Amino acid sequence: MPREYQYPFELRHLVYFREVARQLHFRRAAESLAVAQPALSRALAQLEKALGVDLLNRTRRGAELTPAGRRLLELVEPLLRSLAGIAPELAAVGSGQSGQVRIAFTGLAMATVLPGILRKFTAAFPGVRIELNESPTAAQLLALRSGELGCGFFHPDAPTPGLQTRVLLREPNGVLLPATHALAQRTVLSLRELADTPFVLFPRSHNSGFYDRVLAAFARAGVTPRIADEVWPRANGVGLVRAGLGATLMTPSEARYLPPEVVFRRLKGPAPESRLVVGWRRDPKPDAALAAFLSVAVSQ
Repeated sequence: MPREYQYPFELRHLVYFREVARQLHFRRAAESLAVAQPALSRALAQLEKALGVDLLNRTRRGAELTPAGRRLLELVEPLLRSLAGIAPELAAVGSGQSGQVRIAFTGLAMATVLPGILRKFTAAFPGVRIELNESPTAAQLLALRSGELGCGFFHPDAPTPGLQTRVLLREPNGVLLPATHALAQRTVLSLRELADTPFVLFPRSHNSGFYDRVLAAFARAGVTPRIADEVWPRANGVGLVRAGLGATLMTPSEARYLPPEVVFRRLKGPAPESRLVVGWRRDPKPDAALAAFLSVAVSQ
């Protein structure tokens, strides 16, 4: 056994010492521990020999702690309490009541379904720690397959081998415009009418499938989009629209809460569709905390 794990005493020695230190009486301590008093005395003598100090002074009325004994009791109490908590803690982890779940999300998820899922889950499982990270679809797929993530909220446009997914949202996109835009007073627009409007998109590498479907929608409308900038995360694109530097695409669910500097308008004719899923690795025995989170997420 490695030297760092070699101790000159056993756990029972510490348990015996703590009980004598509590009772300050060998007979009562032996009765509490259900051991013979001579065996208890031998164990305490062995502990004192192993540590090289006197821990107890025997008196006619029982025992009293030496300074070294008082210090050992201070050290032993939290150690034994910690050991006593191992079984309940592991049981909580095994049942999904404790643990940690690492989750990635896109801006659409946080703007729509994810807050409600988190609220419901944390109310039911307050002992589980949620680690959240905003991440584009491409990065989420890599992290899910490598096991770095428990689950992700993303936008797949191709098969996802090795992953299970559940669709949470499916909507055609509208357009987000500066409130000062010449077409802002219209209630419904088309991409053809926005041919001269600069657009703020996301980098194609983040989700090539959806990016190409955006371009395809413009092509079906007979126009080529003027791409002013490609930014991420989503909030940055909305910020550029607020600044009057362009327009961007957005789903109706995402557009429910908007600042006054922008307006959302539905699109008629060709419009790219956003599809939000929750995805996780196929695993016959998933982590209990993750399984609990997924049960809430897919019930939405």
